[in-house]
Amino acid sequence: MNAAIIFVLLILLMLTGMPISIALGMTVLTFLFTMTTVPIESVALKLFTGIEKFEIMAIPFFILAGNFLTHGGVARRMINFAASMVGHWHGGLALAGVLACALFAAVSGSSPATVVAIGSIILPALVKQGYPRGFGAGVITTSGALGILIPPSIVMVMYSVSTNTSVGKLFMAGVIPGILLAFFLGLTTWFLAKKKDYPRMPKASWKERFIAFRKSAWGLLLIVIVMGGIYSGKFTPTEAAAVAAIYAFIVAVFVYKDMSLKMVPKVLIDSAAMSAMLLYIITNAVLFSFLMTSENIPQAMAGWILDSGFGMVSFLLVVNLLLLLAGNVMEPSSIVLIMSPILFPVAMKLGIDPVHFGIIMVVNMEVGMCHPPVGLNLYVASGITKMGISELTVAVLPWLMTMIGFLLLVTYVPALSTWLPNLIYN
Repeated sequence: MNAAIIFVLLILLMLTGMPISIALGMTVLTFLFTMTTVPIESVALKLFTGIEKFEIMAIPFFILAGNFLTHGGVARRMINFAASMVGHWHGGLALAGVLACALFAAVSGSSPATVVAIGSIILPALVKQGYPRGFGAGVITTSGALGILIPPSIVMVMYSVSTNTSVGKLFMAGVIPGILLAFFLGLTTWFLAKKKDYPRMPKASWKERFIAFRKSAWGLLLIVIVMGGIYSGKFTPTEAAAVAAIYAFIVAVFVYKDMSLKMVPKVLIDSAAMSAMLLYIITNAVLFSFLMTSENIPQAMAGWILDSGFGMVSFLLVVNLLLLLAGNVMEPSSIVLIMSPILFPVAMKLGIDPVHFGIIMVVNMEVGMCHPPVGLNLYVASGITKMGISELTVAVLPWLMTMIGFLLLVTYVPALSTWLPNLIYN
């Protein structure tokens, strides 16, 4: 009964147009003060202890690193390198967009940042080469979603904070699925481009490829520093995020010199504003999780699912449907922070690997970012392409179907997510 009251209250507040974070906080406070005897001091205490985790510090640092890279010419050089490698295939420049998104995802940790950085450069170039605007928008909107699957990933950090799962293991778990999804999106792009005979670029010589690689090397080196540092044990994911932010600043300002020192304060302020927004969501989500636990809702739900005879296969199918539905009305960070405390205990009771479950959630978030009404990538791509959301929704369909097929693959083949972390951490 209490669970129904909590969720009805949350949905009603969200329907008023109230931001998710405030709706969460209001739901918790209203329920606690009217239907329980929980002292107000415990709420204040939970607000502070909820975000007192070292891992959370990775979020503002990765956002800052992504902003420096977005403004610092790294994306353009990555696109040139990608185009030199795959540009001569069918749909070459579009394929370069997929590869560039995968490379940029490995340094930014954010999907919208990837769409902005790569899309703002490659979409005008695609139109200029003769590609339909919708084709280019479909490629970049969906490939940009790789930003939260290929490590480092801000969404993975949030899942880690919610469930106490190792961030390092999650980052490792994202490598193979990330590469696989990039391959499938590229395959879809190539197939459509070949079918419709879209333009190809002249084949680059190995000398041209080497020059393009050398120019993009400073950006690509960040992947080696961050991932190599984490997996070799030189530093934690949080420390890696701080190193990434400093390195991105040095590369953007002093190496590539695409950003002047005058632009740095604006990047810092933008990053602080985005970090504050995410930390505010986390704080309220922690409160919501506290309420759910104090009312024994996850435990009751776990008991009901097990008593109903749900097995691992049927539970994961329900989880996917639930998360895809949630993706219609909420953005990824909110979904992870609200759903993880509810679904995670059930997954553990059914013997599902916590790292595998995390990757399933992240891939669901990727799909959610590419369909209306609140798909963040759609809105970012809409701003770049000047296309309407309904028009964009039709444009992304072939790649969206590919992503849904990939979601089923990741869900029911856990080895894709668990093999690499088990290999390194065992």
